[in-house]
Amino acid sequence: MRTRRGACYPMPQWRAEEPEEEEGRRRKRPRRVPGGGAAADEPARMMAAEGVAGEMPDFFDSLPDDLVVSILCKMSASAARPADLVGVRITCKRLNELGSDPRALTMASVKSLAVRARNWSESAHEFLKQCADAGNLEACYILGMIRFYCLHNRGSGTSLMARAAMGSHAAALYSLAVIQFNGSGGSKDDKDLRAGVALCARAAVLGHVDALRELGHCLQDGYGVRRNVAEGRRFLIQANARELAAVLNSSPAWKRHGDALASGCSLLSDFGCNLPAPEAHPANRFMAEWFAARGASGWPGEDGLRLCSHSGCGRPETRRHEFRRCSVCGVVNYCSRACQALHWKLAHKAECAPMDRWLDAAAAAGAPPEVGGGEMMMMLN
Repeated sequence: MRTRRGACYPMPQWRAEEPEEEEGRRRKRPRRVPGGGAAADEPARMMAAEGVAGEMPDFFDSLPDDLVVSILCKMSASAARPADLVGVRITCKRLNELGSDPRALTMASVKSLAVRARNWSESAHEFLKQCADAGNLEACYILGMIRFYCLHNRGSGTSLMARAAMGSHAAALYSLAVIQFNGSGGSKDDKDLRAGVALCARAAVLGHVDALRELGHCLQDGYGVRRNVAEGRRFLIQANARELAAVLNSSPAWKRHGDALASGCSLLSDFGCNLPAPEAHPANRFMAEWFAARGASGWPGEDGLRLCSHSGCGRPETRRHEFRRCSVCGVVNYCSRACQALHWKLAHKAECAPMDRWLDAAAAAGAPPEVGGGEMMMMLN
């Protein structure tokens, strides 16, 4: 179109783009499926018609919410790390909203809740709280342990662990038993040995290895329960057998080694079968990293508190002299008999050096050295 003076009007932008779009449509031809016939070309014609009319439709928006939540539940149950869930939720607004659905949070796996101490933040705390409020037992246990030992929120931490324990969470039952045995969070008079044994027994029924070992030692020593050496030995054998089965199932190399031992006895500590340390629970790993960076108290101005010497535990003292020391060397200390027995097999057996003390005592008494009660206490298995 021209003006009266013969000048041309500038072409509108939308008119300038039309020839390019039409040229692109001519070049794009529907994709044909070999042997598909007219039925196979129908979706292509429909998509081409929609492309002419406007933009391609978003098929994700057409999916019902229940189907998307079902997919998120399966993904949460199989996630290998927390970043998997975070990556999905930051993809779009709809996934962020549906990712907060209680059904998806309840199915979150242990690995997807394994927050590291170096990555701890308010958002990580809020994520664990959302999962705990949704009814995820693992989130209740992990957040309860963090609040009780790391954040010094004893009441809230105990409440969360109790909620997980009521759902038959074996690790939560055992942790509450350790708290009862030590009187953690209170004074020495707050110890309740009978309650600790009862919680240990419930966790042992669920197959918790540390609870089986702890209950076995309590029965052998008469600690909080009537002494029964034979029954205690039976629980220790069960703990050893379950520990061996877990290692053999997790490592093909040890599975071949276990086949070679099948003709004999497969117990661990009783027959000197040295196996790698079991993998620590994410809650214990978090505490070990937290206190390694901040000290046993976790807060400034609170010195003199010690950590459990078993590296896979991570529990700290809540008051001074709460944990038991090794009666031979006096260097290491433990929150429970289970940690004491496991650390003795893994490391302390080679590190504990009571020989000089025995020789000095024997020379002073003029008698030959004998094995003291300290080593007998340490050789629990």
